[in-house]
Amino acid sequence: MTRDGAAMWDPQQYLAFDDHRARPFFDLVTRVRAEKPRRVVDLGCGPGNLTVSLAERWPEAALEASDSSPEMVAAARARGIDAVLGDVRDWRPGADTDVVVSNAVLQWVPGHQELLSAWARDLPAGAWLAFQVPGNFDAPSHLAIRTLAARPRWREKLAPANLLEPRAVLDPEGYARLLAAAGCTVDAWETTYLQRLTGADPVLEWVTGTALTPVRDVLDDAGWQEFRSELAPLLRTAYPEQADGSTWLPFRRIFVVAQTAI
Repeated sequence: MTRDGAAMWDPQQYLAFDDHRARPFFDLVTRVRAEKPRRVVDLGCGPGNLTVSLAERWPEAALEASDSSPEMVAAARARGIDAVLGDVRDWRPGADTDVVVSNAVLQWVPGHQELLSAWARDLPAGAWLAFQVPGNFDAPSHLAIRTLAARPRWREKLAPANLLEPRAVLDPEGYARLLAAAGCTVDAWETTYLQRLTGADPVLEWVTGTALTPVRDVLDDAGWQEFRSELAPLLRTAYPEQADGSTWLPFRRIFVVAQTAI
C-alpha cells in the first residue's frame, strides 16, 4: 500500500523529486544488516524505482512488493517488479519473511502502531522491520494546507480528505518503546533534510506529489486548480525564493529499524 488506499497517485508527479524522496529510503535500508534473507517485502512499493535496489542487494531472496494504488502497481510492474495491489492493513508476514521495508507509508494508516506490534510478534526470529515516516505535519507547508482547507470556501468540500485531522505519527522514542515492548532490538532516529528546490512554486509541486493527493481526490479539475492557486502564495511566503533561484525546504523524517529476538 502507499498512503491511504483511496487516493489516486500519480507516479510521474511523485518521481518529480526522485533524488530527495530516494535518499531517506537508502538511509533507512543501509541500517538493515540482514545477510541472506529468504523473503524481502516492500510495503508501499510506489512506482518500484526503489524496490529494484532491494532486489539488487538481496538477489537470492524472494521479493514481495505491494501498493494500494493501481497506478503505482502498474508503474512498478513496468520496471519488472512483480507488484500486487494490496492494503498494508491486511498484510501479514509469511514464515520466511526476514526483511520488511515500509518507506513513507504508515503515516497514512490510522492505528499503524498496532500493526507494527502485530508484525513484530508474527515475524520470525531475527527478522528485520524498517520504516520511515515524515515528521513534518506541523511544518509551514502543512500548516498552510490546513489553514486554507479550514476556510469556509473549502471546509465542506474538503471534509472527506480529513486534512484537519492530525497524523498519528510518534517520535523516535515512541516507536522505540513500542517495538522494544514487542521484544525487538530497536534503532530509532530522526533527520531533518534541508532540500534545495528550484523552479516555479517548487514547494507547491513537492506537496502536490504527496500531501495534496487527498485534495486532488475530492475536488473536480476546476476546484483543484483553484485550491492550488490559492495555496501557492501561502507557500511562497513560508518558503521564499532566494536570490539564486533556490527555495530551501526543511523536511523532518523519523526512522526505525527493529530486529526481532533471535
